[in-house]
Amino acid sequence: MGQDAAGAVGARVGPQVESLIRAAQRGDADAFEQLVRAYDQSVLRLAMNLLRSPEDARDVYQEAFLRVYRNLHAFRFDCSFHTWLYRIVTNICLDQLRKRKVRKEESAVVETADGPIDRMDSFEEEGVDSNPERTMWNRQLKGKIESAIDDLTPRERMVFELRHYQGLRLRAIGEMLGTSEEAAKNCLFRATQKMRSVLGEFV
Repeated sequence: MGQDAAGAVGARVGPQVESLIRAAQRGDADAFEQLVRAYDQSVLRLAMNLLRSPEDARDVYQEAFLRVYRNLHAFRFDCSFHTWLYRIVTNICLDQLRKRKVRKEESAVVETADGPIDRMDSFEEEGVDSNPERTMWNRQLKGKIESAIDDLTPRERMVFELRHYQGLRLRAIGEMLGTSEEAAKNCLFRATQKMRSVLGEFV
């Protein structure tokens, strides 16, 4: 994804992106395709970080750009396109997380085109010469973090991951979730407290 195209979350739309959006709003298919190309990796990465499932991330990616296509005419340039797009993606991810909570089926093992993989194995391991005790401690910590994140409510998890893994400001997170910066801050505080209570000796 081009950094110039995406811009900062919360910033106004840049001239290049604005011209693409206006052309796409007029029905220019090539302009819409350029918009998708500018943001596709950003959307896929966000969905993957939030859902930790390649299959679910691809579903969110397709649904997000379908919604963008259907609703682009309603975009009024009163916020950045990036924020508007992320709002769509986070709403779809929230729905997915809520469904998982209902089904209680979020597993460490996910199905991919190459067969089942353990999500924990997708983390980068240290070199083969690393300290075995430290490697074991890191694996335990990763498992604890994964478990702690799974215990958060969908909204708490969303805010926690957007803040700590995406590095977004609370104001931008509030905009994406359709709430205030203060509400996002309170949600992050609750999530952090829950994480600390689960991680215990690791923090």
